[in-house]
Amino acid sequence: MVYLNRIYTKTGDSGETSLGDGRRVPKTDLRIVAYGTVDELNSVLGSVLSVEKSPLLSDLLMRIQNDLFDVGADLCVPESHEPPAYVPLRVTADQVTQLEHWIDAANERLKPLASFILPGGSIPAAQLHVARTVCRRTEIEVLRLAAIENINPQIVIYLNRLSDLLFVLARCANDDGRGDVLWVPGANRKGPSSEPNSSP
Repeated sequence: MVYLNRIYTKTGDSGETSLGDGRRVPKTDLRIVAYGTVDELNSVLGSVLSVEKSPLLSDLLMRIQNDLFDVGADLCVPESHEPPAYVPLRVTADQVTQLEHWIDAANERLKPLASFILPGGSIPAAQLHVARTVCRRTEIEVLRLAAIENINPQIVIYLNRLSDLLFVLARCANDDGRGDVLWVPGANRKGPSSEPNSSP
């Protein structure tokens, strides 16, 4: 149970903070950076929810937000060989499987792509693309941590699947992909044999 009765504690004024096991670490610690980036991703999803009007998508995003708190809680309590005072919350394979089900269901509505797409389109789609890129960065920060400390491997898998889901949802938010703009490789290059492009 989380109980917050004060917002400021002054315990972080020296540049340190506490992990879930009580250990004090610098705020620049890779573990803090990792779950801080999870929090950033969650906040971006909150901004999507502020403009998204579809009840189904809104419900899905709120479920993901709840999962991301699970991810943060998992990262906050380091793996230990010592018997824990309580069983820490860990991300499970079932949560990954749920993401895969959502990806498959959403992807059924979309035509296959013949090229990459430019991020953007409707406001929800553009914000979902932002969330997707933040999710990729979150995965990288968790991998940096995993390179030096043991973490629950389901976290990395979850974030990897989540970035895929956010990409698919961004396409769904662009009129099921009909509003996507495809990347045209080299479209604006100029060369000896190229016709000069007109100014925008």
